[in-house]
Amino acid sequence: MTTLLIHHPIFAQHLVPFGHPERPERIVAVETVLAEARFDALIRRQATMTDAETILTCHPLAHLDAMRTASPSEGMVRLDADTIMSPKTLEAALIAVGGACDAVDAVLTGVADNAFCAMRPPGHHAEPTHAMGFCFFNQAAIASRLAQSKHGIGRVAIVDFDVHHGNGTQAIFWDDPSVLYASTHQMPLYPGTGAASETGAGNIVNAPLPPGAGGEEFREAFEDRILPALDRFAPELVIVSAGFDAHERDPLASLELIEADFAWATAVLMERADRFAGGRLVSVLEGGYDLKALAGSVAVHVETLMGR
Repeated sequence: MTTLLIHHPIFAQHLVPFGHPERPERIVAVETVLAEARFDALIRRQATMTDAETILTCHPLAHLDAMRTASPSEGMVRLDADTIMSPKTLEAALIAVGGACDAVDAVLTGVADNAFCAMRPPGHHAEPTHAMGFCFFNQAAIASRLAQSKHGIGRVAIVDFDVHHGNGTQAIFWDDPSVLYASTHQMPLYPGTGAASETGAGNIVNAPLPPGAGGEEFREAFEDRILPALDRFAPELVIVSAGFDAHERDPLASLELIEADFAWATAVLMERADRFAGGRLVSVLEGGYDLKALAGSVAVHVETLMGR
């Protein structure tokens, strides 16, 4: 497999207060493990900044303007208790969106079979009209829209295995049957959405897991709900919101996954992408707040994407 890695130094320059879990050390840990010799075969590209037109496919101009207005020239500002902007945050968020779109362009034009976007801030909590949960713009959603508008893709599936439900992605595509949103996540947990009864236009598939659930329950959720939904939907592109905070070491939740569970999920999603989408799959980094667990989980995820 030919796998593209999207990265950029700006992602370490989005600063947060001491003790904040979504810290620059996260991307340093990811970059450090992906610099090892076993990843030499990756195609590596720096992300490019998106433009306003692309942002507006999922967020209104008022939201983009609000982010521009809030962006500080020095120090930090809180948009809510968890979501903080520093002087480089807006640039990092716009380049994160651009990187996800770059990955979609590359995969859909045959430059690579699949892609992993190593970036922060994350995006799946960003709702159409406001930032929340460490997220400013919803890069997985925007990249999906780019695939449809620029490349003529009819059906995009977004599969989210972050431990927190992607309320923003669900809200953006709530009544849009051209995009499947399928999520496993802990419940109850922030942000409080993601019940199995939340189905949108039949295109939303939530598989909540109770606190303490481990690999067996996670795999059952995939096999019982996520994979059958993909089979029915037959996506032409698979986008993965790859959060690794369901790991047993993660401090923000209490699922009990290990690296092998993420490798398994990656493999079964690749199999569905092979079956329906010519192998076309783009993965974007979401959560994961224990540095050792994050690095190890990203490593097995990318190794699996590379066909190892």
